[in-house]
Amino acid sequence: MNNIIQRYSKHYSTIIRLGTPIVLGQLGNVILGFIDTIMVGQYSGAALSAAGFVNNIFNLGIFAMLGFSYGATPIIGAFYGRRENDNVGHSFRDSIWANILFGTIVIAAYSLLYINIGNLNQPEELLPLMRPYFLILLASLPFVILFNSFKQFTDTVAATKTALWVIIIGNFTNVVMNYLLIFGVCGFPEMGLKGAGIATLLSRVLMALLFVMFIIGQKRFSSYKSGFKARRSKRSDVKKLFKVGTPLAVQMGMETASFSLASLLMGWIGAVELAAFQVMCTTGSLCFLVYYGIAAASCIRISHYRGRGEWEKVNETATASLHIILAVAAVLSTGIIIFKCQLAAAFTSDTSIQKMFIAMLIPMLAYQVSDGIQINYANALRGIAVTKPMSIYALISYIMLALPVSYIFGFIFNLGGIGIAYGLPVGLTTAAILYYCRFRKEIANR
Repeated sequence: MNNIIQRYSKHYSTIIRLGTPIVLGQLGNVILGFIDTIMVGQYSGAALSAAGFVNNIFNLGIFAMLGFSYGATPIIGAFYGRRENDNVGHSFRDSIWANILFGTIVIAAYSLLYINIGNLNQPEELLPLMRPYFLILLASLPFVILFNSFKQFTDTVAATKTALWVIIIGNFTNVVMNYLLIFGVCGFPEMGLKGAGIATLLSRVLMALLFVMFIIGQKRFSSYKSGFKARRSKRSDVKKLFKVGTPLAVQMGMETASFSLASLLMGWIGAVELAAFQVMCTTGSLCFLVYYGIAAASCIRISHYRGRGEWEKVNETATASLHIILAVAAVLSTGIIIFKCQLAAAFTSDTSIQKMFIAMLIPMLAYQVSDGIQINYANALRGIAVTKPMSIYALISYIMLALPVSYIFGFIFNLGGIGIAYGLPVGLTTAAILYYCRFRKEIANR
């Protein structure tokens, strides 16, 4: 044990130092999701069900755009590791254009989906709530694109506190506007679910603007400005970002699709199951995003070591990150078990939704270790720019396995909403095994 601690202690401290601002920022997003869900749930059960469906549908595109933006990390990180500041600036600008192009495709897809939202077999009484909320979230996506571009750049050059402050300010704005617009206080109109959507839109606009202000105003980014302005983006450089980022978008998109399509299946059963699943997803995202913050810090360090050709440190960093994630998973899972009733009551006063949520905690807790392992090694592979196989592994795990299991358990075995939720640990466990094995193979070949 002492030998293990001595070997990985320096990596633990670096990952924790870099990862803490990322984790806090992710926790801010989760807390915001909690508050959004709680406020909407306290407003009405129908609003909670409608928000749950639309949010899960949008998560697919948002996580796909986030995954695509991850493609900049190994490219910028390698240049940063070699202190090639002009190339860091070039790659940052290229990543903005690549993210805009990819995001435009996502926005077009959601515009088409909106036209067909009535054909998704959701409860008819929820459609008047879903439609305006959908359009407001659609209008916020361009600002999500810019936020992703800026965050990946600042995180990769080890300025992780910048994004933390942006997220804190943006989330505070969202909470205040939620309270004012959902319930109509202090002279504001009572807008219900539409108010929650407008609050999200305003906060996303603000966060994109704050990032611009910080990057332009802080001296630590000045060394990259000449590279950013030096030349026009080359098609070959943007193409390289698409080559690295598209498999990551597919990988994250398919993982999110397993949740989004499970939400669609929940809607086929009823509004109670749909609402409970939304609460379960919000709770589960607390754990996932903490794991992600740790793994993202590991990815940043791995990209720097890769740039310098230090492959033993690449391996040590991935292992140290896994140790931290597994310890955190144990703590979070224990807390959820202890406070499950309080969590359910915080989200909604509807006892039927509370009972269904508590029942769904069993499959959610079942995949915590797998979720931690898969996000750790997905980020490790991202750090060494091995991304193409990840889309294939995601297809196998989340589409070919998780979704059929959800359907079979939910409808053929007549287990209802709980049965649908059991497909999720199947997909995440498969992904964890595949990502881990691929990373070990890549390290063995270096």
